[in-house]
Amino acid sequence: MMTQFRALITILLTLFILGCSAQDITSDHPIHGEMKGDNPVLVWESTQQEWISPEAFWLVEADLRGELTWGESDVYPDYHLVKEFDTFLVELPSGTCLMAFYHSRWRRANDVWRWDAGFNDYSACSAVFD
Repeated sequence: MMTQFRALITILLTLFILGCSAQDITSDHPIHGEMKGDNPVLVWESTQQEWISPEAFWLVEADLRGELTWGESDVYPDYHLVKEFDTFLVELPSGTCLMAFYHSRWRRANDVWRWDAGFNDYSACSAVFD
């Protein structure tokens, strides 16, 4: 009797977990930093609950983290002045990309905070390390 009860509990628990997982996967709600579209590309920004441009998303993210620390330029800030989690919008001939200083070097902000993988190919982000 006890074995049957444990088996029933195991089955019910498994179905519950699978049901919760399926609900998460099939959710119709956008995720913060999720990209959609091609022209224009839009990004879901959860604090404003709206789809905005990737550039606007970067500025919102920078503001939420204290501001765009080093502004926008084609010249990186002096290394000895930069602090952990500083942000910088690098300008390249192919566009711009939000960078974050993390673990002693500049990285694409998407590599630090993990939004949609599409950010790695958006604007100049695919070329920042060339």
